[in-house]
Amino acid sequence: MKLKVPDYIQSIRVYKPGKPIEELEREYGIRNSVKLASNENPLGSSPAAVAAMKAAMEGLHRYPDGRGYYLVEKLAARFNLSAECVVLGNGSDEIIGMLTRSLLEPGDEAIMTEPSFLMYEIMVMSCGAVPVFVPLKSLFVDFESIAAQVTDKTRIVFLNNPVNPTGTIITKKGFEAFLEKIPGHVVVVIDEAYIEFAKDPDCLDGIAYCTGDRPVVVLRTFSKAYGLAGIRIGYGLMPAAVAGLLHRVRQPFNANSLAQAGACAALDDNDFLNRTIHFVHGELEFLYAGIERLGINYFPTEANFFLIDVQQDADAVFEAMLRQGVIIRSMVSYGYPRYIRVTAGLRKENEAFLKAFATVMDSTGGA
Repeated sequence: MKLKVPDYIQSIRVYKPGKPIEELEREYGIRNSVKLASNENPLGSSPAAVAAMKAAMEGLHRYPDGRGYYLVEKLAARFNLSAECVVLGNGSDEIIGMLTRSLLEPGDEAIMTEPSFLMYEIMVMSCGAVPVFVPLKSLFVDFESIAAQVTDKTRIVFLNNPVNPTGTIITKKGFEAFLEKIPGHVVVVIDEAYIEFAKDPDCLDGIAYCTGDRPVVVLRTFSKAYGLAGIRIGYGLMPAAVAGLLHRVRQPFNANSLAQAGACAALDDNDFLNRTIHFVHGELEFLYAGIERLGINYFPTEANFFLIDVQQDADAVFEAMLRQGVIIRSMVSYGYPRYIRVTAGLRKENEAFLKAFATVMDSTGGA
């Protein structure tokens, strides 16, 4: 087939999600496997959200509320914002795409850390714009180097806090000093997908900056702490002028009926959210202790995942773990060839990981 495809589309790297459990068991003939690769909620979903979605199924023959009125109003009240400052998305990924389509032309530049969430790069390149990569510095965002990369072509700076995949944070003090150096027309996007898990009191809360006179956009999701990854619902908080641009390119009915109902209920289920956060923090400590007993270096996190230095080819460790029935994430494609990333799971899943990890590291001489 002969297609006329722009070079900037041909050159986009394809996003590869974590390996599904079903695929692993089918390929390797394994049962009762464990997935700790995609930063999902180990406790599942809020029971209130599940009940709300079941009730909403009776209306599936109707189009969803295109404005997402009840969810938008609930989010606006939660964060003391105007409803005009809230944009819903089919996951926060979609809002990244709205931002790039609204703000970028071919040849424009968008700055992002390296490594980072691959969708920033994909969405920027799909507009014919140029991603500019700034390496992390000792796993942290290097604000000085980012500021030095800003040119008259820069339109967007993408940050995430806590940082994926390192689990480090951006501090309020560091962000404010950085913002003073950035031209007022540059949109600063703070992706806070894991913010609910952050414990450090110095961690930046971007919402305090998203309605000022600077174009700061905060992205959040129901996929992680709220356990609603399967229904794809996220949101952006931003100045009303920026939100107005996104609504020009937003697809109608982009937030489906079940997602809206589930998210509304999840927002009210503080017991489930708090239980999730407490549980994840406890399981991270359990995993840290197990890794320490093996004498292997790891990096404490402010998210629900953390990095481990396996001191060898991370892809080889990833494959060996698959054969043990445990799915983790190799960081080779992120530029960390010796690191793996592990999500905190249920206790029995974490125990299975530690047992498999000890076996793999012993067989490869890594422990």
